[in-house]
Amino acid sequence: MRAVMCREFGPPSSLTVEDIEPPVAGAGEVVVAIKTAGLNFYDTLIIRDRYQYKAPMPFSPGGELAGVVTGVGAGVDDAWIGRRVIAYTKWNACREAVAVPVADLIELPDAVAYELGAAIIVTYGTTIHALKDRAGLKPGETLAILGASGGVGQAAIEIGKLMGARVIACASSDDKLAFCRQMGADEAVNYDAVDLKAELRRLTGGRGVDVIYDAVGDKYSEPALRASAWGGRHLVVGFAAGEIPKIPLNLLLLKGCDLRGVFWGESLTHNPAGHVANMKDCLQWIADGKLTPHIHHRYTLDETAVALDALASRQVKGKAVVMP
Repeated sequence: MRAVMCREFGPPSSLTVEDIEPPVAGAGEVVVAIKTAGLNFYDTLIIRDRYQYKAPMPFSPGGELAGVVTGVGAGVDDAWIGRRVIAYTKWNACREAVAVPVADLIELPDAVAYELGAAIIVTYGTTIHALKDRAGLKPGETLAILGASGGVGQAAIEIGKLMGARVIACASSDDKLAFCRQMGADEAVNYDAVDLKAELRRLTGGRGVDVIYDAVGDKYSEPALRASAWGGRHLVVGFAAGEIPKIPLNLLLLKGCDLRGVFWGESLTHNPAGHVANMKDCLQWIADGKLTPHIHHRYTLDETAVALDALASRQVKGKAVVMP
């Protein structure tokens, strides 16, 4: 069985593609033949040992997958064999097959392609948890998205619109913002070309933004927070721009606003049923044509390092997937 392997922490170029032993399902597990693996920005960190989760060596990058169940372990119903499924695995998806706890599986409707199923677990899972569970986004509110052209950014545009928000996409180039408008953003802000705080306030008639979806951090977080409306919610999703910002707490007092952390991966432990419900909603939206995850590029296993380099340099619009 072919697999992309990380045997020492380092850049994508340090990864190898090897033949390894195929997986065997243990008690409570199934073997999934992987049709598509989804890549995320955190994969560029985990292979360098810079992520909050530590994968046991050796491992494969890729934390989400879509595929077909080909075998079951002790205690698992044989009826799972042949079912189309998706699963979040944290790592080990960039390979031809993997053993997965049956409790982690979500069935993939026939109307949803494998590549779309693998493209939503982390980005759309994070986003629906952020906007619904953490922000309580309401119809008619304004949502500003930092890093709007990336995987979670695209998901935030689409889900924000489905939830009835007015969406302001913020990104670092006009090309990325054109993509955001194609995905349904109402307004667009190039935060490397204009004063982000001033522009957000201008676009909201001086009122400020109700919800800020911040997946970039660094120098962008504070001016966005300063553009919050009274009672606004600033969602801390990630730090794709590099630095973790230091926020003056007096801003929260002056605006009566909140900073709310979004740790989707940990939320699965505390509310697994909520995760399943959110994923089923997203899958149904795709089946109904209401969500259309954008696939930036389809890579082979041998091109996984190329895909990770593209993610690290913020070239990916939407989702990068690997097709074993």
